[in-house]
Amino acid sequence: MVMVMSSRRTILRILGIIVFTLLGYVFYYCWQVVAIGAAYKAKILCSSVFISKRSPQDIMREDLGGIMSMIKAHIDFASKSVTTSFPGVPPQRAIFRDQLGCTLLAGASDTEILGQTRAVETNSLNSPGRMKKDAKIKAFAEGNLSPQVSSDKLLRALDKAFSEKNPDNPIMTRAVVVVYHGQIIAERYAPGISADTPLPGWSMTKSVTNAVVGILVKQGKLSIDQPVRIAEWSGTGDPRKIITLDHLLRMSSGLTFDERSGPVVSDVNRMLLRSRDAAAYALAKQLKHEPGTYWHYSSGTTNIISRIIRESVGGSVTDYHSFPRKTLFDKIGIDSAVMEVDAGGTFVGSSFMYATARDWARFGLLYQQDGVWDGERILPSGWVSYSTTPSPTAPQGRYGAHFWTNGGDKATNSERPFKRLPADTFYASGYEGQFITIIPSCNLVVVRLGLTKNLKALDMESFVSDVLAAVSTTENRSSR
Repeated sequence: MVMVMSSRRTILRILGIIVFTLLGYVFYYCWQVVAIGAAYKAKILCSSVFISKRSPQDIMREDLGGIMSMIKAHIDFASKSVTTSFPGVPPQRAIFRDQLGCTLLAGASDTEILGQTRAVETNSLNSPGRMKKDAKIKAFAEGNLSPQVSSDKLLRALDKAFSEKNPDNPIMTRAVVVVYHGQIIAERYAPGISADTPLPGWSMTKSVTNAVVGILVKQGKLSIDQPVRIAEWSGTGDPRKIITLDHLLRMSSGLTFDERSGPVVSDVNRMLLRSRDAAAYALAKQLKHEPGTYWHYSSGTTNIISRIIRESVGGSVTDYHSFPRKTLFDKIGIDSAVMEVDAGGTFVGSSFMYATARDWARFGLLYQQDGVWDGERILPSGWVSYSTTPSPTAPQGRYGAHFWTNGGDKATNSERPFKRLPADTFYASGYEGQFITIIPSCNLVVVRLGLTKNLKALDMESFVSDVLAAVSTTENRSSR
């Protein structure tokens, strides 16, 4: 009897330890989720107020409502910062700097963040490469477009893009710009948003990172086929030594990375919202697959590329921070772009860039024109073809080198991800339904920006197909 009682006490003690451990783990996990949420709110509120210059009330209601409203936020307009708080969680703080955007402190001090050198001022407003608001836009409003374009069909496509079919799953389109043969033929904005409002591209920033890499390749400072030089991977026998820039661009590095977004404790959330150095976080990941044999979408690989870019540019911090503007944005007339940096001053090339819808369209037009703008080759010859050639490891041939693709020329119609769109369609895509769809054979670029929480409610293929139907040219019909 004594032995039975002793055994029961032992079992109960073990069960108690297990329950206590599980409760501790659940508590710690929930604490991390709240800390991530507080950091997210500080970052988004900071960027939306000081870059987009949107109303704090609109941001709180549209972008940060629901459960996020439980996290308190204070906007300091004097210091251009946002601090969020929640009981039991350390305050999360983001600070804005001109041209560098908003940065989460993530353990750094205000002095460290404010001490980062600012990029030099430039004069992109007067760039001859700007795609200006010209007579074509006015002609659209008057319904006097070229006979090749149906203004009625365009209007219906825009109406559809902004209509809300299900109030429980709103798509919240904020901006649409359609560029045909280098001219804006249609654009529309949601209330509170205008042609001058910079909006987040999220992972469309990855495609901008692709362009910066291309420029460095053109300058002879980078090679996509050689193993990258990474100090953290230089140890004897480190299997990551063979990873090339091509592996990273094509999302086939083989590195482990948890890309889950939303209110979860994942690598992407820890990297973007809880880490002082996004690249260092990603560089610490180990190989799960042999490089070049397995496709896995990872924001971490893009931030590794951001580190490589910084080291390749060389020079001062100002030289680095100025590089995208001098070599890319100014060349094609983009004046609204803000590429944001982490607490170490490195561009968060995976996710953090703001620009107006028109400027996102200019970026798309550069790729539609094979990397040439006003007769000047910005990207190396063959770079767009390389970037949009489906990766051998990508399922359905739907990913190239930091651009999404439609299976490429070799795919049959039944094999293409988007069967109603031409084979040469490719696009940049970002969280919550951002996209720049580029169709070179149709001389078409379509930009859509919004706040779509449930992407199943958003049908990009249908919208772009409707736009194509409005642009009824021989080249369109023959490319399908």
